[in-house]
Amino acid sequence: MRQPAKTLWYDRAKYVFLEFCVEDSKDVKVDIEKEKLVFRCMNADGDEIYNEIKLYDTVQPSDSREKRSDRSITCFLRKVREKKAWPRLTKENHKPAWLFVDFDNWRDWEGDEESEMAQMEYYADMIQKVSNKGPPPAMDDLDDEL
Repeated sequence: MRQPAKTLWYDRAKYVFLEFCVEDSKDVKVDIEKEKLVFRCMNADGDEIYNEIKLYDTVQPSDSREKRSDRSITCFLRKVREKKAWPRLTKENHKPAWLFVDFDNWRDWEGDEESEMAQMEYYADMIQKVSNKGPPPAMDDLDDEL
């Protein structure tokens, strides 16, 4: 019997991450193409697991990877257009029933660059203030008593 794996995904500036939730998977095959990903394996019960995803945007197959663990298979898809947010994983505007956003890892990274720049400017101003000390204080008003 063929069935899709529950799949979690989240977006980052350079990569899109997918996690296919299959415990004790065997014969794992992940084919990453520019506009499509095909995942297949056998689960512990001997059922064939198969997911085919037409991706929202293009990825670099040669710079994308997958990693298998006892509980899941994680894919790291390198985006062709970095720093472009993906509003969804699939090219189609509808979400398959087996696909979920991984809210534990989701982060709104689009605004991060602006906040990082503001923080960097703040520290640059602080360093500038510290390094512009001005002339040393005059010590001629100190008493000679010791």
